Amino acid sequence: MAQWTSAVGAGQLARLLGSQQDRPAGPGTRRPPAYRALADGIRLLVLEGRVPVAARLPAERELALALTVSRTTVAAAYEALRAEGFLESRRGAGSWTAVPAGNPLPARGLEPLPPEALGSVIDLGCAALPAPEPWLTRAVQGALEELPPYAHTHGDYPAGLPALRTMIAERYTARGIPTMPEQIMVTTGAMGAIDAISHLFGGRGERIAVESPSYANILQLMREAGARLVPVAMAEGLAGWDVDRWRQVLREAAPRIAYVVADFHNPTGALADDDQRRRLVDAARAAGTVLVADETMSELRLDDDVERPRPVCAFDPAGSTVVTVGSASKAFWAGMRIGWVRAAPDVVRSLVAARAYADMGTPVLEQLAVNWLFSTGGWEQAVTVRRAQARQNRDELVAAVRRELPDWEFEVPRGGLTLWVRTGGLSGSRLAEAGERVGVRVPSGPRFGVDGAFEGYVRLPFTVGGAVAEEAAARLAAAARLVEKGGVGGGEAPRTFVA
Repeated sequence: MAQWTSAVGAGQLARLLGSQQDRPAGPGTRRPPAYRALADGIRLLVLEGRVPVAARLPAERELALALTVSRTTVAAAYEALRAEGFLESRRGAGSWTAVPAGNPLPARGLEPLPPEALGSVIDLGCAALPAPEPWLTRAVQGALEELPPYAHTHGDYPAGLPALRTMIAERYTARGIPTMPEQIMVTTGAMGAIDAISHLFGGRGERIAVESPSYANILQLMREAGARLVPVAMAEGLAGWDVDRWRQVLREAAPRIAYVVADFHNPTGALADDDQRRRLVDAARAAGTVLVADETMSELRLDDDVERPRPVCAFDPAGSTVVTVGSASKAFWAGMRIGWVRAAPDVVRSLVAARAYADMGTPVLEQLAVNWLFSTGGWEQAVTVRRAQARQNRDELVAAVRRELPDWEFEVPRGGLTLWVRTGGLSGSRLAEAGERVGVRVPSGPRFGVDGAFEGYVRLPFTVGGAVAEEAAARLAAAARLVEKGGVGGGEAPRTFVA
């Protein structure tokens, strides 16, 4: 019986391999043999999670034709992968990907490192800051004081605690967007919100238009739900959204859903202005597409002179087109898994009804903690501190990267938590692998794209500053040297760093 659970076609694998571009070899640099380069490329795709473990690979002849190389080259590459534990084969069943014994399964998203690993590895994989204190402790204490009346109930609130729904609705109303509590559903983080929305409007095989690049974990969530992702390219740098291109894609592809991060976009940091927001909503309405606006970064304005645009939903007064997602996880703390949906009341009712077959509801104590923050002014105080911390981290990380890696290119965003960096012609996938060897964890660009795009990029979050930012940049420079020398398979041992 075959041990593979999915299959990768020859054309698809060729496209993924073709995205792995290296800087041209300099004088004296030795290129690996063709079979070795092919084996390394497939191994990287497995380690990145872009080709799943237990995926059947194409037959040697099929892949050779797709890559325009000899069958001998493909056969030698497959043999090398088998010897290294990245491929298993059985006569009559073909060959499928694997990971060597003792190796962790590749991450399909961007999971944070366990705390015990942080002494030797600098984690730039997760765009999240430590909890703001003393506001976290005060919020939990305030929640405990409010808990007794709820403890006498069943504790099951599929739409969220009425007090928190009312508070969130009032916050939208205060921004000039009249909102009723019936338009709010509290969720388990923004991921829970988008998962529920995708299942309600999408379904297996439905098209979803997404920014290219976009947030890696959301892309993976949609892929695993069986969606057909339709990428819409972002403009260069911080220019953001090419609305004419969006209008064309929405008209021609007719996606059921479009997902955008208009506020300090993850990963580029771009901020959509009012005109872009208005035109995006108009284009979605004309195409009959539900526009999901992710506002999780909206409060992370790092420069004081940046004017906060109106919410995307402000341009949809009838409430028929835009579904808004918010969260406490980015602006406050990733451990506070509270998100919310703002939508038309009938959409919220449908989401709540479907929730009975998913996670039932969101933890009561955490909802009470967020409600305490909103109702006491603690939220504004904590977010002010969070902005100052992220701003300082951003400035120190930018300075360190410019000093250590002057060939890398980026524009400095005015808010959010991420820096989108062009790596001077180096493969982001190979940089990520080399980074693991020298003690810095960084996500490569293809995680944020569709079908192998953005190989020449990495994302750097504003989660470290000071001496740690300097050390992170130095380790990235060491990783770049390894890639340039073709030494990703070996390299320097990570150093312990305690700040």
